[in-house]
Amino acid sequence: MLDGQFRGHVEKRLRPIGANIRRSGVTADHLTAVGVVMALATAVAVGFGQLHLGLLFLVLAAVPDILDGAVAKASGSASARGAFFDSVADRVSDALFFGGVAWYLAATGQGLLVMLPVAVLAASMLISYERAKAESLGFDARGGIMERAERIILLGLGLLFEVLLVPLLWLMLALTLFTAVQRFAKVWSQASTPRATRATRRRTARRRSRVRSGGSWRTRSTPNR
Repeated sequence: MLDGQFRGHVEKRLRPIGANIRRSGVTADHLTAVGVVMALATAVAVGFGQLHLGLLFLVLAAVPDILDGAVAKASGSASARGAFFDSVADRVSDALFFGGVAWYLAATGQGLLVMLPVAVLAASMLISYERAKAESLGFDARGGIMERAERIILLGLGLLFEVLLVPLLWLMLALTLFTAVQRFAKVWSQASTPRATRATRRRTARRRSRVRSGGSWRTRSTPNR
């Protein structure tokens, strides 16, 4: 939801910052890699019960993820390779974030609740897959009430207020599953239209892909989130 509504505006405002970062010799791939390292630090801090430190690392992981597209566009280095790396890095980071939370819950004797962040991770992977598969077929599965930005915000709140961590994980799980249903219904509806209309949509998707490969947010408006 936030990705679709605000990402374009954020990208536009970050262009000057991206240009300055690129002139320092830092590339978009460097920033993506730093984000993964910060995600690992988040997982370790949270796993050892240092939730506020984990929140700091979570923020430090989010910043490169926001800036890498601006750097790629400012340098004219946006590419399919960069988009692929960024999308895979997002999935790895998500696994580390929720793996760290599972580690924390196991260490504090939460019993079966340790599976809650695992369930959130599985649901988030499902909605990412739905979008990727839909786009490969020429359909649009973007949007939904609980995308990656919303999950990161709620996780941050849970790390800030420990008493809210488990309730927010339940909320994340429910809303992420609802998003999965939203996307499924959206693509099902599109796929149920006549073949001629579907072919037109595939051509439109290919044109959009070519436009994105020209340099918009590392060749796509947002990763598969």
